[in-house]
Formats: sequence, structure tokens, C-alpha cells
Amino acid sequence: MNRFVIRFSFARVRDSFWTIGQIVLAAFTSYLFAHYVLGHEVPLLAVTVAISALGFSRDTKPKQVLSTAIAMFSGVVLSETLLLIFGQGAMQLAFAIFLALVIARLFTSNPAFTITVAIQAVLVQVLQTPVSGVFERAIDGLVGGLVALLFVSLMPRNPIKLARKDSKALFLVFRTTLSNIAAVLREPNQELADLALEEIRKTQPLVDNWKSSLDSAIAISNLSPIYRWAKKEMAQQLQVAEGMDLATRNLRVLTRRVDFLVRDQKPRPQLADLLGKIIIATDLLEQTSEDFSVTHKARKYLRKIPSGLSPQVFDPSLSVSETALLLEIRPLYVDLAIAAGIEPSQARSLLPAID
Repeated sequence: MNRFVIRFSFARVRDSFWTIGQIVLAAFTSYLFAHYVLGHEVPLLAVTVAISALGFSRDTKPKQVLSTAIAMFSGVVLSETLLLIFGQGAMQLAFAIFLALVIARLFTSNPAFTITVAIQAVLVQVLQTPVSGVFERAIDGLVGGLVALLFVSLMPRNPIKLARKDSKALFLVFRTTLSNIAAVLREPNQELADLALEEIRKTQPLVDNWKSSLDSAIAISNLSPIYRWAKKEMAQQLQVAEGMDLATRNLRVLTRRVDFLVRDQKPRPQLADLLGKIIIATDLLEQTSEDFSVTHKARKYLRKIPSGLSPQVFDPSLSVSETALLLEIRPLYVDLAIAAGIEPSQARSLLPAID
């Protein structure tokens, strides 16, 4: 195992401490309530449902926890009912697993979660029936689910930290790609152009992660008093993310065109300078994840760029292929302006007319 892998492993553990603490406390609380308050001798399902409902998902939402808890509780109730009607046995076990899997698939497409629900049904079927009756374990499952929901609401994982981390991951690739294509326009380098194209093609998961973590942050800030202050900020960041989603799609198109254009080994410093201005705007947008007041500065800067987005201002004049590249930069500019909070119609109106 090399040093990089070791460092990454320790960083993963460090970043998971809050999640680990949340799960441990939820399981502990579920056990205490079911055992000492309800008097259940072995509240196994209270603990397992709490752990499974919270899980190690990167962006656990209250809605997701509730859905998981309901599905698992349903699986337990179903298995308890089958046990009460048909008793224990190999055929009853197989039938309980089958129905639990069907119910789980109705709730989610997550394979791991589906198996977890089936395991709860198996535990009901194979473990000794509690003295107080078969539905004691269904009550335990309900306790575990409610405790998990309580913890995700009152002791949520830091959604803002994750959203900012996802934001930086996308902006890093976005800015690097812009810098690389600006460099190859200034000094043609086919290998660097190919690398830029390869990297920007991998960005959709980064966009999806960012938007997903923002959705979680908004859901948690709506529910948790701890993060209520972040509600407005996260909604504004979602606006930036949606604009950057469109901008990233356009950057893929732009990078493909540059990758083809630089094969003639002709420098194009004017277009490189224009992309340099786009890079500055991108840097300002990235800073909004830490300080949203920078958005005003980003909008102000973006309003200065359109004067350079007309073919008429270039001297010497652009060739047909270069003009086509400029026309690819224009929608990228509009997307960045939208990400900064400029209305779409206004952003498009800032573009100079093309004769």
C-alpha cells in the first residue's frame, strides 16, 4: 500500500467521524429506549434499523432516511405477520424474503438497501420469538426508524461542508480545462488539447454530486434548527450549480472544437485572451461557495465581457473556423452569467449582435 493510498484512507476515516458518531449515538439511543423504556429484552431490530436507515450515504436526506425506515419497518411487519399466520419454516422463510425484496424494490432501486430490508425479514423469521409477542420486533423497528429520523434532523451531517467540497471539485476541473484550452490557443499543443477534452468529459458525476449535496443541504436546513441559517445560502448555491451544469456542458462542446482547431498548429492569441477573461469570471464564481457576497462582484465583471464577444472587434479578423469557436464561447458566457444570478433573458441581451 503506497503512501498516497494510506493518506487517502486516513482522510476518509477523518471525514467520517461525524457520521460514525451519529450512527453510534442513534443505535445507542434506540437500544436504551427499546430495552429500558419498552422493556424489550433483545431489541436487535431497533439497533439495526437505526444503523441501516442512517447509513454511510454521502448526502443523507431526511426524506431518504424516512423512506428507508418505512421500507425496513414494512419488511419487519410483513415478516411478523407471515410468522403469526404460517409459523416458522423453510418455505415461510423463502416467502418472507421474496415479499421483503418486492417491497424494498418498490421503495428504492438501491441494491444494497434492498438486501438490508430482506435481512430484517430473515432476522424475524429465524430468531426466537420474544416472550411478549411477535410484533415486539416491529415496534423495535419503528423505534429505530424514528430515532434515525430524529438524529438526521437534530444532529445532521454537515451538508454545507459537503456542498462546498463538491463545488470546488467541479470548479477545479472546469477552470483547469479553460486554462488548458487557452494555453493551446496561444501555443498549439495537441497533446494538451486531448488531455483537456478527456478531463472535461468526466465532469458530469461532479455536477450531479454537487447538485445532490445541495438538495440534501436544503432539505436539512428546512428541517434542522442547527442549519436553518444556511437555507438562503444553499438555495443561492443551487442557482450557481444549475448555471455551472449548463456551462460545463457547453465547455465540453467548446473543448471538442478547440481540440480539432489546433491541429493546424496556428496560434490564436486573441481568443486565448478572451478565455482568460472567462477564467477570471469563473474564479469569482468559485469564491461564492465560501462568501456569497462575491456574487455581486462576479456579476459586475461578467457585464464587462460581452464587448469582446463580437467578431467585429477582432483585428486581424477571425477566420470562419475561429468565428465558429467564438460563437461557442457566447453560450458559455450566458451560462456563467446565469450562474452569477443574471436573469437568462438579460444575460442573452448583453451579447452584442452579429451582422
